[in-house]
Amino acid sequence: QVQVVESGGGLVQPGGSLRLSCAASGSIFSIAVMGWYRQAPGKQRELVADITTGDSTNYSDSVKGRFTISRDNAKNTVYLQMNSLKPEDTAVYYCKVAGGTKQYWGQGTQVTVSS
Repeated sequence: QVQVVESGGGLVQPGGSLRLSCAASGSIFSIAVMGWYRQAPGKQRELVADITTGDSTNYSDSVKGRFTISRDNAKNTVYLQMNSLKPEDTAVYYCKVAGGTKQYWGQGTQVTVSS
């Protein structure tokens, strides 16, 4: 089985920073894309950022310039550095791992931005 585990969430004041980590393990032979999604109460889940094996990145307009996604292919780990956090960033953040036709989701980590 494949395990996807996020960490690094928490409570932070507006303007603060957090760094999320996501590690994938198990029967994974190759990973094409790793990404971060978020879901706020009453809202649909949305893409935050993703990154390919070749380090091509894609960001939601709402986080461009504030968030940075990176990955360590050798460790099957993806990171999300979140700076200048805003209250509207409050959500459960989920890690998605995709390779071939397979998709795996983490359990989510709560990020709360509040003064």
